[in-house]
Amino acid sequence: MTTPSVPDLLEVTDLRTVFHTARGDVRAVDGVSFRLAAGETLGLVGESGSGKSVLGRTVMGLISSGPTTTVTGSVRIGGHDVHALKPSARRRLWGPEVAMVFQDPMTSLNPVKRVGTHLTETLRRHLHCSRTEATERAVDLLRQVGIPEPARRLRQYPHELSGGMRQRVVIATALACDPRLLIADEPTTALDVTVQKQILDLLGSLVAERDMAMLLVSHDLGAVAGRTDRVQVMYAGRTVESGATRPVFAAPEHPYTEALLASIPNLAHPPHTVLRAIEGNPPDMARPPLGCRFAPRCGRAAAGCTDELPLLVGVPGSAGVTGREVACHHPVGLSAPLEGNRHGR
Repeated sequence: MTTPSVPDLLEVTDLRTVFHTARGDVRAVDGVSFRLAAGETLGLVGESGSGKSVLGRTVMGLISSGPTTTVTGSVRIGGHDVHALKPSARRRLWGPEVAMVFQDPMTSLNPVKRVGTHLTETLRRHLHCSRTEATERAVDLLRQVGIPEPARRLRQYPHELSGGMRQRVVIATALACDPRLLIADEPTTALDVTVQKQILDLLGSLVAERDMAMLLVSHDLGAVAGRTDRVQVMYAGRTVESGATRPVFAAPEHPYTEALLASIPNLAHPPHTVLRAIEGNPPDMARPPLGCRFAPRCGRAAAGCTDELPLLVGVPGSAGVTGREVACHHPVGLSAPLEGNRHGR
């Protein structure tokens, strides 16, 4: 866990990522802010399409302003303003400062390159190692992430490895240059439950050993619950609730967070119990609702929710939990509307 004296490694301020399409502007990320310190893990959760992956890629600088995209706001990693840097300078951050574990290891790895090539290329480019030094370090990296017979695995192609081993190779590649910040975007997608636990445990131990900061992007609330210090819940490109993980999950304030938790299957329920689901669909981000974007699916929605966008504000009386915030006109734990969170478009 972090302490207030630890400086922030990552600082994201009012970040917005807008894609310009034939149907109009899609606000994939719409005014998101957060901070992350070394040794701290932040969980980013929400349904598919909530903007989690786009946020992660924008933070890393893989998505930037161009003919079809506009990125505004600020992303600072270790004091560097990522989007103010030239592309060549931004690429120099990738590896030593920030690295990313992508969702699908089969598409993250080049199928015509051996495992060793993926690792040694990264090491030789950023750390300027000799071929021998890079190979030795690659073997050590595979050993650190729990791959047996690492020297032999260097000579294999990605398709010769299991899904879990491929994901470990992706993690080893991301960690090759000792990054200070790791962005893990759905790192356990398509893996069986046992392997998922192994991968998440591995990431947690590496963060602790290396004193890294980690942004864990996931729709799996169970994966986030026990492995993050803080959690940020996203819906339709915006943060709807944030705070220390345990209090947020124990007593959610936003109806969307409450609905996400209620949809998790409970093993204590009798067989054939109907699973709870969130009715309706996420909004069309080219034409988002005028007010609260969750209002059309929310059982607590009132008249003001449909025409006024709630602002993310501190939750009063949240048992002293630092940084607890919610963007809702009628939070779950409060009997009266939350003052100060109305924000006109």
